[in-house]
Amino acid sequence: MTAPGPVAAATTTTDLVVGGMTCAACVNRVEKGLARLEGVAAVVNLATGTARVTHPPTYTVPDLIAAVERSGFTAEPPAPPGAAEEAEAVRRERRDQEAAAEDAAQRRRLWITVALSVPVLALSMVPALQFDNWQWLCFALTGPVVFWSTWPCHVKAVRGLRHAASTMDTLVSLGTIAAFAWSTYALFLGGAGAPGMTMPFSLLPSPSTEVAHVYLEAAVAVPVFVLTGRYLEARAKRGTGAALRSLAELAAKDVAVRCERTGRERRIPVEQLRVGQVFVVRPGEKVATDGVVVEGGSALDLSLVTGESDPVEVGPGSPAVGAAVNAGGLLLVRATAVGEDTRLARITRLVTDALAGKARAQRVADRVAGVFVPAVLALAVTVLGFWLGAGADAQVAVTVAVSVLVVACPCALGLATPTALLAATGRGAQLGILVKGPHALETLRGVDAVVLDKTGTLTTGRLKVTGVTPLSGAHRDDDRREALRLAGAVEQGSGHPLGRAVVAYARRTLGEDALPPVADFVSTTGVGVAGRVDGRYVEVRAPGDEVLPESLAGALAAAEEAAHTPVLVRVDGTAQAVIALGDTLRPGAYRAVERLRRLGLRPVLATGDRDATARAVAADLGIPEADVHARCTPEGKAALVAELRSEGHRVAVIGDGVNDTVALAGADLGIAMGGGTDAAIGAADVTLVREDVEAVADSVLLARRTLGTIRTNLVWAFGYNAVTLPLAATGWLNPMVASAAMSVSSVVVVTNSLRLRGWQPRRPAPAARRRTAGARA
Repeated sequence: MTAPGPVAAATTTTDLVVGGMTCAACVNRVEKGLARLEGVAAVVNLATGTARVTHPPTYTVPDLIAAVERSGFTAEPPAPPGAAEEAEAVRRERRDQEAAAEDAAQRRRLWITVALSVPVLALSMVPALQFDNWQWLCFALTGPVVFWSTWPCHVKAVRGLRHAASTMDTLVSLGTIAAFAWSTYALFLGGAGAPGMTMPFSLLPSPSTEVAHVYLEAAVAVPVFVLTGRYLEARAKRGTGAALRSLAELAAKDVAVRCERTGRERRIPVEQLRVGQVFVVRPGEKVATDGVVVEGGSALDLSLVTGESDPVEVGPGSPAVGAAVNAGGLLLVRATAVGEDTRLARITRLVTDALAGKARAQRVADRVAGVFVPAVLALAVTVLGFWLGAGADAQVAVTVAVSVLVVACPCALGLATPTALLAATGRGAQLGILVKGPHALETLRGVDAVVLDKTGTLTTGRLKVTGVTPLSGAHRDDDRREALRLAGAVEQGSGHPLGRAVVAYARRTLGEDALPPVADFVSTTGVGVAGRVDGRYVEVRAPGDEVLPESLAGALAAAEEAAHTPVLVRVDGTAQAVIALGDTLRPGAYRAVERLRRLGLRPVLATGDRDATARAVAADLGIPEADVHARCTPEGKAALVAELRSEGHRVAVIGDGVNDTVALAGADLGIAMGGGTDAAIGAADVTLVREDVEAVADSVLLARRTLGTIRTNLVWAFGYNAVTLPLAATGWLNPMVASAAMSVSSVVVVTNSLRLRGWQPRRPAPAARRRTAGARA
């Protein structure tokens, strides 16, 4: 991920729900309509029916909606910033009701159309069934199909004409009306309405003999196949977005709040819950929002939120994630985040943002689709003129032109990429893999080197103090406690896992109130912290190359031998103690590194630890010593990334702390652990929600499968049109077969994307490789 360039002027982003789009040409029209406003750019997603608009603050939401409406489509503004979640829930319920009503209307229109069309198709295709005046019965049944069943297409075609634009609906409308108009001419003026007239059926256009041929079967077949295709396509698209919708439905609807003063409970809508309030979570209930357990013990099922299959044990002081299910005893939880600040809201926001972008392949497809429909209209006119000019029967020429109109399918081009991204993004969210957009998937597929941070990435990040050695020696308990008191006091200002571990150990050992306040606190990323405690200048930092007294040098060597992290405590410039901290490799760390290697990626370890500790961890993970980089500062990690990129590698960086943000931003791709800092997550392109380092390999596999699906979809979409248009233009397809092929084309693309919903990463059997490791990295 490279840093973005400077922005010329301040912009803001607005999301709109766009209605009335049916194909990639519609997407192109909406984007062009919005782009006519100065300084406005939009990315429109056909699969989700949404537009993300980047615009100067001078444009209001009504201005943007008006631009969409001038393009011939409808648009709905987003919920006002800061609107109550209850109002947004009502809004979402209304949209669901509207979608259900639209689905029912679409289904009803389809069945009525089928009922009217079946007799027409049977009588037209089977001469033995043709009785006296059968053609007039077919004509009477075809009229409602052409004008009522296809009415939405006609309306959209006329709307597009008013805006000098053409879409898939233009082709369907023209094709249907042309077939019906020719049949009307044949019945009233061409002799086909005579009693007793019979007509053979042919899959190829045939010249008329003494009477003109009636193509009523084509006039009804086109609407039947188009409506069937769009109904199945809509259902499939709803299926691809099911994972995203399920995220929005995970949150609890109400919560039992306990008054700390009286102990009484009252149930309130979860939207009214505020930070600091204590709420009750009974067995089987969902945790209402993110918080900290203040009383009780239980196990939380996080499978719906992070994909973590094993319940997590929690007790007083443990974090509780909103939407997790309480699988054990009663809990009292103090809310620490509500509304849009919760982890679930962040996951949903990341997934939604991912769908707002476009892959490179989609941009190419959209450009093609933008000129596709006008090109098909021109081709149909050219084909009509060519066949007439070559002396062909007018009936044949019209039939061929109609076939060209209805066989063309820009829908498949428009759906090839967004449906695959929608399904893959939803599946990734279920597996705890959140990508920020299509560019992240494209980059992830091509990554060949992975720079791994250690603390919190390969290790659990839950460090514990394993020893405190004062200058006077480990046997002097008073000196040991004093060094711990000073170090703990300074580390109170640190957010690093190492600092939190020192503070927690100091409070357990010395007492909750034993740590004095710190003044003039300074934190140097990748080095350590410093401040004044009781008038003395105290530093807690990574050891350098300085010569230490024998007792401290021995403690330092012993910590490194055990793969622990040593930190040096200096008081007024003099080394006074060494504190050793131990961490534990994540259970899947060895398997993750091995799987990355099998996928063709080069694992590189970059840590702020000293050489001996870094080498010990790398040896346990099977990382070659040449790819181990110790004592890395944030700038050093960024330089390592730049060096690897200069060698031709496409580099991903995996980290979780503030000290990783520079490297994350400078890499081709940044991957953050979900439990990391907001800075790291903000700088990353991919977030691993459940903090499973093996998910890195899963994300690479998901990216490869997704882009493979997109490639297959585009090959099908382009290949379909490249094959069927020449066949139709040369008279090898009649309109009925052409309309069936067009409908099938879109359904094939969406169904292929739908397969991503069931994708499962194949993980090797667990390997028993685990040892202790420490880090300040």
